[in-house]
Amino acid sequence: MLCGGDNAPDANIKGAVKAIKEIDSEVILLGNENVINKKIKEIYNKESISEISDRLKIYNCTETIEMEDIPTQAIKHKKDSSMVVGFNLLKKNEGDVFISAGNSGALLTGATLLVGRIKGVDRPAIAPMLPSYKKGLMLVDAGANTNCKPINLLQFAEFANIYLKKIYNIDKPAIGLLNIGTEETKGNDLMKESYKLLKEKAVDYDINFVGNVEGREAFSGEIDAIVTDGFTGNIFLKTVEGLGKLVKRSLTESLKKNLLSTIGCIPALPGIKRFTKTMDYKEYGGALFLGVKKPVVKAHGSSDEYLFYFTIKQAEKFAESNAVEILKQEFEKL
Repeated sequence: MLCGGDNAPDANIKGAVKAIKEIDSEVILLGNENVINKKIKEIYNKESISEISDRLKIYNCTETIEMEDIPTQAIKHKKDSSMVVGFNLLKKNEGDVFISAGNSGALLTGATLLVGRIKGVDRPAIAPMLPSYKKGLMLVDAGANTNCKPINLLQFAEFANIYLKKIYNIDKPAIGLLNIGTEETKGNDLMKESYKLLKEKAVDYDINFVGNVEGREAFSGEIDAIVTDGFTGNIFLKTVEGLGKLVKRSLTESLKKNLLSTIGCIPALPGIKRFTKTMDYKEYGGALFLGVKKPVVKAHGSSDEYLFYFTIKQAEKFAESNAVEILKQEFEKL
């Protein structure tokens, strides 16, 4: 199930059409049926989406949750919004995974109130995968919880530990605490107390806690996950995305600066393409929403068709991996 975003419905439709050719799942577009069908006619010259694929569906929704809406009020009063409809379908097992590029606050509120938290979870968290040296790096939390307590960061580490072990088959994921220095005494009160708690509970919860990690060391390839509060995590995430865009743009401009540099780069093109692909955050899809009872994926608000395409493919793997059930079982043991 797919909805929301700054570029909806065009990007959602194009991403779904592109992805449906490479996945086995059915994709349901949540939104105004008349608007979606009008776009289908405009973009593909088809009268209905089923003419493109019988695995593409539309579920009509008449309301929209806007970015400026207060999350709790929006979830409570906009019953026919694509987000509320999507969560209810997920809860009733009429969908396997829900993808939204809409209001992050409403997504957190809806997932918590309508779908529900895993038993024992204090707060769910957004956990995107980022590029790192020869591997991926999980970031928890990337924006769901701007005000956290040490227990939240401990649980974020538990999320990452269980997920990376069971889904990525990493025997002992190296999990660090994002901080301004590696020393135990560095950081604000939250980071100092979180360090103490993580160090104290690491053995009990079988967490390979490697201590404080500075931002510049996060992508060394020696760290599998970093945990932080959602405020810091969101700034970190968007800084990484912006830096990736800068590197890609600067590299392209440098190679096209003159005829000599353009000709000279031809033998290196395969390597350059691999490099730019590694730096492109779109390749990593959306962010998993860990800690709720059903699979939920938060897509970037500015997602284009390619990011939706990657996110849909990622969501199918997320659902097939049975990750949420594994998290529920493992987390409840703790």
